[in-house]
Amino acid sequence: MKGSTHRRCYCRDPHTGKPLGKNCPKLSSRKHGSYSIRQELPPREDGTRRSFSRAGYDSLKAAQADLDHVRALLGLADADDAESLAQIAELLEKVAEEKAPLPDIEATRRRLSHGLDLTSRLTVGDWLDMWLAGKKGRQSAISRDESNIRVHLKPRIGRLRLDRLRVTHLSEMFEAIAEANVEIAEGNAARRKAFEDLAQIPWKGREHRARRKAMKAAIAEMEPYRRIVGPATRQRVRSTLRAALNAAIAQQLITFNPAAHVELEAGKRPKALVWTNERILHWKRTGEKPSPVMVWTPEHTGLFLDHVAEDRLYALFHLIAFRGLRRGEACGQKWTDTNLDAGLITVAKQLVVDGWEVYEDDPKTDAGARTIALDSDTVQALKRHRAQQDKDRDEWDSAWVETGRVFAKENGEMLHPANVTRRFIELYEEIDLPPVRLHDLRHGAATLAHAAGADLKDIQEMLGHSSITITADTYTSLLPEADLAIAEAAARLVPRARAASKNDAPEAQAEVAAAEANVPNGADPSGAISGSGTPSAHAPLTQTAPDDESEAE
Repeated sequence: MKGSTHRRCYCRDPHTGKPLGKNCPKLSSRKHGSYSIRQELPPREDGTRRSFSRAGYDSLKAAQADLDHVRALLGLADADDAESLAQIAELLEKVAEEKAPLPDIEATRRRLSHGLDLTSRLTVGDWLDMWLAGKKGRQSAISRDESNIRVHLKPRIGRLRLDRLRVTHLSEMFEAIAEANVEIAEGNAARRKAFEDLAQIPWKGREHRARRKAMKAAIAEMEPYRRIVGPATRQRVRSTLRAALNAAIAQQLITFNPAAHVELEAGKRPKALVWTNERILHWKRTGEKPSPVMVWTPEHTGLFLDHVAEDRLYALFHLIAFRGLRRGEACGQKWTDTNLDAGLITVAKQLVVDGWEVYEDDPKTDAGARTIALDSDTVQALKRHRAQQDKDRDEWDSAWVETGRVFAKENGEMLHPANVTRRFIELYEEIDLPPVRLHDLRHGAATLAHAAGADLKDIQEMLGHSSITITADTYTSLLPEADLAIAEAAARLVPRARAASKNDAPEAQAEVAAAEANVPNGADPSGAISGSGTPSAHAPLTQTAPDDESEAE
């Protein structure tokens, strides 16, 4: 296809006012006028001709470079590929009309090879939709990504061009989210205060009723309660965007991932705390939980299990409280994966909630597929539960729904995990226990196992964690009784040779005498222990003292 460069000026005949064009006598000077280019383009569908034209170049070299650029773009499509040629022609027409810079050749090649529209400017929102539509994996993960895109990413950066997204855009987005958190907190506080004021207004009396009506109207106009977008949520939003942009890099749509370089506050996992008397008193006074993750003491767990002993879901709560199954794992457990004679269960499936829909899936991680040993009490609880389920099957007869689940409704249908959580809250509130989540029973199981002497590796395998770091940082809390026992055992490892004074109590004198009696002959009473001391209540923390031979060496 034909193309050319030419030089022209805009001088006019002083008598007629008409442009001189090529007849201008000053065109003999290279510094006079400017250069233009014109390139023939493939004809339109109706056969009409079209071309790319651009003027205003200062030099022939610059004009020739752009003309070569246009020809290179046309050369991206094979001569017999009419569709691709038409796309490139439409792109060049649009560029000429908008007087926009010529598109990058390699970027255009990539878009053409991936079947993308060349005339449109692919935005971040467009790409996120395309990426999400083709994403495969767990439905729960896809739903989380969809929520992050819909709530945070598209409203804030969806309009930006994908190839022009920068780290500064993302920093501004997360700063805006942090600023919105302040507004959310203030709005939640105002709404909470309004409800408190409403509760203080008496019901009786015309004036009081009018005040209550006005207060309710004011509350109705307020923003509903909203969640703060915490550090962990912001990290998940960035994770979604980073994965989407990595996919764009893989398809050669962009070459840089700004989400990998934006700095965010670390989303720390909340540390589980035990409900001590002091913490319970603070909660009753203020309504505030010391931590998002709270653990019952063994006494609290015992009270709860005693209270729910006749409930249909007793065995489920018992299993989670002692062996630390996830809610979905307990609801998805099947009899075919349960061997009560051997005292073992194999966690092979779980029930996952997506919105309100429930579906069966594999365990959360590869480590989640595990076999767990059951204590005798848990085995007996499951045997009683199975006997009750057999009675239900006989009573429902042909109406029984056979799902094979260990825990099911009275007619055999699978449980909805959200309803299990609701029932759990109802039961512990009946006896005024401090609040915990159903998932916190899992934390409690880890804490009980830790207090019973299990090491972190054992607890990791029981809980099905892929990393022992999660087990150590999040799931194990130290019970006050175990902490006290460790402190006492540690103190007893250090012998004291101080002579008893007249003011020492008889008990103290006896302890000093016992300590002196344990010091080997010839050894300095204030020196190191040469023999083994009293065994520690927490075996993993106890160090065995060297014997006489090793000490001599």
